[in-house]
Amino acid sequence: MFGDSSGPLGRVTDRPDFALVGLVRVPETLTSPWRALWRRVGFAILVLLTATVVTYIGRDGYADNTKDELTALDALYYATVSLSTTGYGDITPVTAEARLTNILVITPLRILFLIILVGTTLSVLTERSRQAFKIQRWRHTVRNHTVVVGYGTKGRTAIDAMLGDGMKPAAIVVVDTDANMLERAANAGLVTVHGTATQSDVLRLAGVQSAAAVVVATNRDDTAVLVTLTAREINPKAKIVASIREAENTHLLRQSGADSVVVSSETAGRLLGIATTTPSVVDMIEDLLTPEAGFAIAERDVEPEEIGGSPRHLSDIVLGVLREGRLIRVSEPEVDTLESRDKLLYLRNEKLLKAPASKRRAE
Repeated sequence: MFGDSSGPLGRVTDRPDFALVGLVRVPETLTSPWRALWRRVGFAILVLLTATVVTYIGRDGYADNTKDELTALDALYYATVSLSTTGYGDITPVTAEARLTNILVITPLRILFLIILVGTTLSVLTERSRQAFKIQRWRHTVRNHTVVVGYGTKGRTAIDAMLGDGMKPAAIVVVDTDANMLERAANAGLVTVHGTATQSDVLRLAGVQSAAAVVVATNRDDTAVLVTLTAREINPKAKIVASIREAENTHLLRQSGADSVVVSSETAGRLLGIATTTPSVVDMIEDLLTPEAGFAIAERDVEPEEIGGSPRHLSDIVLGVLREGRLIRVSEPEVDTLESRDKLLYLRNEKLLKAPASKRRAE
């Protein structure tokens, strides 16, 4: 199931950037094919004009079969036949009209032939070089990002939630062994790494050592434990969130270094049970878990004017208080007085935030 990241080139983190093409994929901005074509044509014209200027400046070093001094048109002609690898000597246009015809008609046909002949090869080489450069730049700049291990249903849903909460696609890196899943992730604008996350080299290639968070969304509980343990060893400060199927494995994830553990089977079971008697409660929970739908559970710092007051008296609906890394329910008496370093978990109205400022003030 899992690929081997070792080989003749050794550890993947020690490989040069060009050797990582295929393992790491940095998404590119999509452009129109016609726009890309005209960009290449413009670059070719610029090169041609540069060669013409250089030839014309040094025209005293050139000899024409007609024994005349080189003109600007002669310089352009010389640059044209030189760049198109045509050569000169046996058949040389003498009159200006003939040389102009050679420039406007014959040379474009030659260039078109060269494009058809070597265009595919040049495109492949250019694509690989560009991707290697993008990988190099990404590896030197990626910081405080989120690494998502597994792009299955859980991984994709987690990413959708993060994007809905305002995170940029460039701040998310997907690690998976399924090439088809990685293709879908790349099409969504995400950086992808092909390999098994149980190997420390692959996680380092994804930048776990400088990541702010790691989401473990694998299909097997034992794999989740090993990935969590490896990620925690690489980055002791990152926030690690892991998903498992069975609740009995929760303590293993905790011991491996996970900050939060989500039991997918039990969570789904609870929702199914609630739906049989109070389906509206399930609808509300789905609303809270889908930020763009309406309400969302969010976190914010305590405002200066709120220090010393009770969270139950605020305009926001506060669900809990995070104090020194510990979550305290709002009903507990110890949070009757808010402190400056507290964080509030509250219900945020996403639709109201997206409304015009005048409407928010009215409400």
